[in-house]
Amino acid sequence: MSLDRIRLASLHDKVCSAEQAATFVKDGMLVGISGFTGAGYPKALPTAIAEQAKAAHARGEKFAIRMVTGASTAPECDGVLAEANAIAFRNPFQSDPTLRNNINAGNTAYQDMHLSHVEQQIRQGFYGDMEVAIIEATGITEDGKIIPSMGIGHCNEVLKAAKKVIIEVNAKQNPLLETMHDVYFDIGTPPNRQPIPLVQPSDRIGTPYLECDLDKIVAIVFTDSFDRNSKFADPDENSKRIAAQIIDFLGHEVKAGRLPKNLLPLQSGVGNVANAVLAGLLDAPFEDLTGYTEVLQDGMLDLIIAGKMKSASATALSFSPDALQRFNDNIEFLRDKIVLRPMEITNNPELIRRLGIIGMNAMIEADIYGNVNSTHVMGTKMMNGIGGSGDFTRNAFFSFFVTPSTAKGGAISSIVPMVSHHDHTEHDVMFVVTEQGMADLRGKAPRERAKLIIENCSHPDYRDMLRDYYARAEKSGGGLQTPHLLLEALSWHQRFVETGDMRIK
Repeated sequence: MSLDRIRLASLHDKVCSAEQAATFVKDGMLVGISGFTGAGYPKALPTAIAEQAKAAHARGEKFAIRMVTGASTAPECDGVLAEANAIAFRNPFQSDPTLRNNINAGNTAYQDMHLSHVEQQIRQGFYGDMEVAIIEATGITEDGKIIPSMGIGHCNEVLKAAKKVIIEVNAKQNPLLETMHDVYFDIGTPPNRQPIPLVQPSDRIGTPYLECDLDKIVAIVFTDSFDRNSKFADPDENSKRIAAQIIDFLGHEVKAGRLPKNLLPLQSGVGNVANAVLAGLLDAPFEDLTGYTEVLQDGMLDLIIAGKMKSASATALSFSPDALQRFNDNIEFLRDKIVLRPMEITNNPELIRRLGIIGMNAMIEADIYGNVNSTHVMGTKMMNGIGGSGDFTRNAFFSFFVTPSTAKGGAISSIVPMVSHHDHTEHDVMFVVTEQGMADLRGKAPRERAKLIIENCSHPDYRDMLRDYYARAEKSGGGLQTPHLLLEALSWHQRFVETGDMRIK
């Protein structure tokens, strides 16, 4: 253990073990924990808290916290706490399989919500008093400012809201991350909120550091562990087809004069398909690109290193192991090209609308009218959450939703008569893209949308079934604005539950 990363000597006596620090966390507490899509989450405290919970449960006592993060964390955080049944409440986004099982079993109360809302709701006390904040940091400066790690998320707000603060200083985080962040403090509250003075994705409007009342810091724990750093699958043929269609379409919009030659700032959701679109831009005829996204992944990093993208703004850096190595090897070059912000800025609807973001997000399913389900399997089981896709979709200049046309080896159609859960309505979705094709929904009435989505996006194994459904819905006399056979639309999902295959009639 080296104290070099804590440059304020008066804080050295706060250093302790994770087990000692965990004693500040009690049953029922509201705890703000850093972490945003596998980056910047605490590595040691969650396990220590989980052990406390197990010991309490063995004594027949209750122990579970109410937990607010930036977004998803990792098995060392969400996973160990969920396995110990130590999470009573969780928001706003998660992706851990153990936590997911607890949520779907009714053992953890989960609030899915737009990421842009989280910090304001903490600030206004919507969740009650925040007792403890647990924040990962790269280090602490001479004047007590906190150097964020690979993700900021909601750290700015939980440090202000919490009564007690525990900091994990992670020696695995590159010290050259210092100054890559831009923390803007002057959000304000209605009715005195002022415009956010950011006019380009690369603008820096705040400070590189998080700030905290030093008297609130009750413990500092040293760790030496990498972030989640999941490997992305190599783009398959479906992902490549989806990427090629979007890139070709963007070129068409440039020729039509609706986009500048360097496009508009790009946002990409998390996942292999979205990452494949960014990878496809490496060979596309666009230069001087910009990024304004929540999570900067491998594809966007490679665009910057290759000189195709001149700058990118994000809330977290979430790389595969190979991409992390490329990041660290090129960090001196990247420090003035990447800026990391709190999610309240990154996901701010006003900024997304004003900057004219091109939003590209993944989905579970879309219906024939352009409504999108991005969170629930068969309408009842939570997958991960809406994250920031709603913030970007509703306010983007272009909003794309992408998915392969089938799932489960072809047994499930991703295009259905009616989505089993609504996350994004037809009013916000401009483009639906599968490997089969693209449906451009701009300026289209519902019946026009239905024909486009069925013919362009559905898999051939399901296309005749969808055509038949739509034709009978039109003739049913139920109304021609949005023709539906409601009970039959729902039976599509029930068919899979009963047989394991939507194709079986």
